[in-house]
Amino acid sequence: MKDVDNFQRDPDGFLYDPRARAAMAQFIGGDGDLLALEASAAVRTAYHAVERMRAHGSEGRGVSAGALDVLIRLSGSDQGISIGELARAGGVSSRNVTGLVDTLERDGLVRRVPDPKDRRSVLAEITAAGQAWVDAFRKPSQLAMRAMFRGFTPEELVVFRDLCLRMAANQQRLADHLRQNGSQS
Repeated sequence: MKDVDNFQRDPDGFLYDPRARAAMAQFIGGDGDLLALEASAAVRTAYHAVERMRAHGSEGRGVSAGALDVLIRLSGSDQGISIGELARAGGVSSRNVTGLVDTLERDGLVRRVPDPKDRRSVLAEITAAGQAWVDAFRKPSQLAMRAMFRGFTPEELVVFRDLCLRMAANQQRLADHLRQNGSQS
């Protein structure tokens, strides 16, 4: 049975990408975990689909997907947030966030304010214009995500969230392990 794009269903009715399956099978040459590699390829495909949707929605409003992440994080904060905290939360470098905040500040959506706890630091804070931007983006974003997850039950969404976060936790544990072992050599 053929589905969206070139996805197909396996005998148990689960979607798979035959192109990814063939590429991964050739990559491992029969010596490895094909299912894990296919799952990884599916995660990348889903990630790119969500990012295309987000980019289309935010860039059509003059803000990059990265800047959108910063605005959303700031809109949920009563106080400003440091560049370092924004970078850690977004999984990107402080330099990347500094550039995003520079752009958002130039556009009047964010401002830098002194950190009341540390005179040497500044915080990024959303402006009224930035909050209005987020408020205007909220409804179209909700509609887009509803469309992306159409057909998922609430229980499936909970399991999906859990699986994604377990992958992220496994990656973090691996990175920590490699960092610890690398520092011991």
